[in-house]
Amino acid sequence: MNQPNWLSESAYPFDSQYFESDDGRMHYVDRGAGHPILLVHGTPTWSFLYRNLITTLSRDYRVIAADHLGFGLSEKPDGAGYRPQDHADRLSSFIEYLGLGQFTLVVHDFGGPIGLSYAIDHPEQVSRLVLFNTWLWSLTDDTTIRAADLLLGGLLGRLFYCRYNGSPRILLKYMWGDESPLTDEIHAQYTSPFSSAGDRIALLVLARELIGSSDWYESLWHQRAQITHKPTLVAWGLRDPSFDETYLDRWESELSNATVHRLPDTGHFVPDEAADHVIPLLMEFVTES
Repeated sequence: MNQPNWLSESAYPFDSQYFESDDGRMHYVDRGAGHPILLVHGTPTWSFLYRNLITTLSRDYRVIAADHLGFGLSEKPDGAGYRPQDHADRLSSFIEYLGLGQFTLVVHDFGGPIGLSYAIDHPEQVSRLVLFNTWLWSLTDDTTIRAADLLLGGLLGRLFYCRYNGSPRILLKYMWGDESPLTDEIHAQYTSPFSSAGDRIALLVLARELIGSSDWYESLWHQRAQITHKPTLVAWGLRDPSFDETYLDRWESELSNATVHRLPDTGHFVPDEAADHVIPLLMEFVTES
């Protein structure tokens, strides 16, 4: 399958593979050999977020990173389900397709509830967890997110997300800590997958599902005992304007076997912003575990 002309082969030098889900074709990278490490992204990103982790970790491990349907190099079909639970169902089918056995699960942003739902349903398969600025509970008590939900529910939200591509163009830059590594060339790799209004529906749906999927998040949170004892590495960007340290505090209060690293100069997109810092932490964590 031909790659789009905007894709930087120097920044993303990986062979592409594809999984035919019931709703559309999903792109993924599967590189290296050894203990599998599955990387699950959120919004408005795709597996490009993890490119540095893929390059380094795949020297010693099998590293898999899929693009959710509607994101990155995956198809963006009209009428597909783009709620987090829909993505979780497709991820589950993808994992079963790969036949991974036991693996380490790495999640960020919406990748948290999407990926951790699999860990809750299949605790015997997920041996370790790595969390980057994410959550697993209802966000209805977060006044900032509730206010944003009110704005996004109407025409303004559709214009911002679908007409102006505001999520990768504007919000991504706003939620970065130090923007200097986010060059125009790198930023283009985040904006270009969403080239038309029709390509941006998945972004709008997830934005609205911060609150809209509250019942599902809460149902996962009630089952957290399935995963809170597992060896867990948490690397948290403290300059994240959305998922602040109160989110991290909640994780720390529940995780009984966690190693936590606070990154004071890093914003929301930890796997990209702080790759040089977190790769050695992750390598040590997986090796020791």
